[in-house]
Amino acid sequence: MAGGGDSIRAILFALAANFAIAVAKGVAAFFTGSSAMLAETVHSLADCGNQLLLLLGLRQAKQPPSPDYPLGYGKEIYFWSFLVAVMLFTVGGMFSLYEGIHKLKSHEDIDISKLWWAIGVLSFAIAAESVSMRACMVEVNKSRGGRTLWQWFRESRQAELVVIFGEDLAALLGLVLALIAVLLTILTANPLWDAIGTITIGALLIIVAVFVAREVKALLIGQGVDPERQAQMCMYLDQRPEIGHVINLITLQLGNDVMVAVQAEMHEEQTTRALAAQINLIEREFKTTFPEVKWSFFEPDVKSETRTPAAQDQADMTQGGL
Repeated sequence: MAGGGDSIRAILFALAANFAIAVAKGVAAFFTGSSAMLAETVHSLADCGNQLLLLLGLRQAKQPPSPDYPLGYGKEIYFWSFLVAVMLFTVGGMFSLYEGIHKLKSHEDIDISKLWWAIGVLSFAIAAESVSMRACMVEVNKSRGGRTLWQWFRESRQAELVVIFGEDLAALLGLVLALIAVLLTILTANPLWDAIGTITIGALLIIVAVFVAREVKALLIGQGVDPERQAQMCMYLDQRPEIGHVINLITLQLGNDVMVAVQAEMHEEQTTRALAAQINLIEREFKTTFPEVKWSFFEPDVKSETRTPAAQDQADMTQGGL
């Protein structure tokens, strides 16, 4: 199993890069009047706020369990991550679309000579965003193991890292699109390209935001651990000498923590005290092997064939390949 990436490191790199880029792009947008530059300025400022929200979410998720929240506050990060996806959709994507369409209809003239400012700022921004993207990819590669980026994106349970990856990718592609739009505007002396570039950036941000929101929503609703980790847990329990047959294994991802519920037929009959000691040993060693497991519930059960048809159907649906 690949280790989890350092989300905080990736967030801090993104925050520093986006703040520097927002200042540079804001200056360029003021002097050039480029709507593509203005859209990118708003996007970078929104990203700075988004990264602060993710840091807040990570801090809130570390609160200890309470009577009202017996399984802790781990899902806090999912809420803030989903909020960031919404902001990326609205403040980034929708605003860019609005600005581009407004520019397209207004037919405002652009001082072509000032667009060279935008070229310099965009080049700096692409370099800074590339540093942030590289830092993010280092953490993503720690987490994804041998999976493709798409597989990792669909299966990762680190919502904040998924959000940072989506933001950095959208930002880098958006900057490249803005640079192309400005260059075409200079070469053709036609401000239409600037408006088209802004609209394209908005569409890109909306698409990325939708994909990110979809993945975070699944975690917010209640996903289990990623399939690779689930398979490893199943294999571990199957190989325990005390267990004759694993009937059911349910996992629930709670931020960085995991809850596991096991239903199994034990290898041999024994006294209640001996059974309890055996289960305690299994749970203790299970948590040592899988340190992310904070809560575990183990239910010894009888052979599955003694169940009613309805109960057996329910077990088969939730068994997860066991």
